Amino acid sequence: MTLPMNVGVYGGGRMGAGIAHAFLLAGSSVRIIEADDTAAAAASARVAASLTKAAERGTLNGPVEHVMDRLNVTTDPADLGACGLVVEAVPEVVDLKTRVLTRIEEFAPEAVLASNTSSLSVDQLAAELARPERFLGLHFFNPVPASELVEIVVGAKTPSELVARAQEWVTALGKTAITVTDAPGFASSRLGVAIALEAMRMLEDGVASAEDIDTAMTLGYKHPMGPLRTTDIVGLDVRLAIADHLAREVGERFQPPAILREKVAAGHLGRKTGQGFYGW
Repeated sequence: MTLPMNVGVYGGGRMGAGIAHAFLLAGSSVRIIEADDTAAAAASARVAASLTKAAERGTLNGPVEHVMDRLNVTTDPADLGACGLVVEAVPEVVDLKTRVLTRIEEFAPEAVLASNTSSLSVDQLAAELARPERFLGLHFFNPVPASELVEIVVGAKTPSELVARAQEWVTALGKTAITVTDAPGFASSRLGVAIALEAMRMLEDGVASAEDIDTAMTLGYKHPMGPLRTTDIVGLDVRLAIADHLAREVGERFQPPAILREKVAAGHLGRKTGQGFYGW
């Protein structure tokens, strides 16, 4: 199955811009919806910069300008009307995501809706939708252009036919899909956060430096990146929110350590602020 000709992305931050990049590379036209003109200009610039890097790596078919011709960044959700798929990519806040998803459904009633949530319940997000049978989770990973994985999250009302279509779409993007049921943290966040929290506790206890803890995983277990550096890239605030959610839903073993709360309170959120477990 080919990808939808028109794909919408609601939210043009780092993740949304990366998702737009992936669909543009695969040949779709993409409409990004942003909150205002300033955010829309920033989203367009993110995608252009990402595509320029792809061109430098030789992974872009054609000039950047030609690919950008298939991108429309706007503040009007009515522009989603022609989309066959719309991916929601706003921050991990249930109320915000629910409002955005119901808004998308209003303007794109025939589209498949997907949330890029990394840990929130797909069934909870679907509860306010008129057509939950057209909804599922598509969890992309940061940075989207380089990541090979997409986690498909299946809700209680997601039909098997839609799951099969989503698997084919992920393949068309040149990525690998894993399919999981709607459980707290799914597979990827639950495992990733568990390792990261233990790495933080080890750092807090003085077991080893951040660099040596990460090296234990990259060289000892062949992880491409250590859990503390990964946390810096994901964002310490994002990891804290997921850990708090998992602690509520799964149990005390996901309770965030003090070092994580202290760094977030100090504004040390990782790469995006220049300081986390590492200096950037």
